[in-house]
Amino acid sequence: MVSTVDLRSDTVTLPTAAMRAAMQAAPLGDDVFGGDPSVNALQEKIAAMLGFEAALFLPTGTQSNLCAILSHCQRGDEYLVGQMAHCYRWEGGGAAVFGSVQPQPLNHQADGTLALADIEAAIKPDDAHFARSRLLTLENTLGGKLLPFEYVQQATQLAKSKGLGRHLDGARLFNAAVAQAALTGSDGRPAAGLKGGERGGITFEARRIAQCFDSVSVCFSKGLGAPVGSALCGSREFIARAHRIRKMAGGGMRQAGMLAAAASHALDHHIERLAQDHVLAKRLADGLAGIEDLQVEAPQTNILFVDLTGAAKERSAALLKHLADEGIQATGLYRLRFVTHLDVDAEGVDRAVAAIRQFFKV
Repeated sequence: MVSTVDLRSDTVTLPTAAMRAAMQAAPLGDDVFGGDPSVNALQEKIAAMLGFEAALFLPTGTQSNLCAILSHCQRGDEYLVGQMAHCYRWEGGGAAVFGSVQPQPLNHQADGTLALADIEAAIKPDDAHFARSRLLTLENTLGGKLLPFEYVQQATQLAKSKGLGRHLDGARLFNAAVAQAALTGSDGRPAAGLKGGERGGITFEARRIAQCFDSVSVCFSKGLGAPVGSALCGSREFIARAHRIRKMAGGGMRQAGMLAAAASHALDHHIERLAQDHVLAKRLADGLAGIEDLQVEAPQTNILFVDLTGAAKERSAALLKHLADEGIQATGLYRLRFVTHLDVDAEGVDRAVAAIRQFFKV
């Protein structure tokens, strides 16, 4: 039987043997009573790592973003957000449905940013005709693209100057930090708050990004490879509000320490290896270069988009079937998405390249 190379998403990762051992050994308690030591340790670890007072462990990134938006905003408020941001487009309209918080979507620029002029123009005056503008949300990475750090600083400073809160959907924050460290040549300086023996570099960049915001959501079940969970970071007062909303949203868990231990293991052992995923995404892109009617978007992190044009567009369904027959899984139709992760190696990437080139006979 042909083994599967699953490039659909970095959410498909399975716990490593070492992670499973950490889960098995985790001390447990009742987190609803605040008594699970593994959950408490994880919350303290991620908060300190990113420079916040507190953090809250949640089952999903969607719930983490929901709790964040509803902690920043009240009924009749609005949050400014990109058209392609996950917390607007792919989270079921939760903030509007459950919190009566209106999204104000903005168009993205080619690099994934929201134009500063568009952000400023979207902020409503204090007038009874309008929803109250309360929050700017950004996502980093966005579709695998790193938001330039200078832009992040400018956008969040603009929001702050206008009295808006600032939330980061950092589901792939550490992927962004890997890419940013590569650009800045981060020298491994330890970020303030890290305990002895822990290194800076990628973590330093993650903290630099995070500190531009009032709250940050981080996902453990994507590139970091944990089976479940996200963390929401912010001030103690903010996290207390989010804790109450998590309860209303049905997100209180009991002996959640086994899941928290997996996330904690990922923070200790899986951050630096994200760079390997980025290398493999580039390997895949390089392998597909030069195929007629395929437009390969140079990846910045671990997500590669390939647009089918011309004759290739008419054969998209056949291509996906061919890939499935060859044991290669991807998502999309006319725009294919390939995501590398810890369960994909160079051999798997080369198999995907070979299968696609075979289909196009190149």
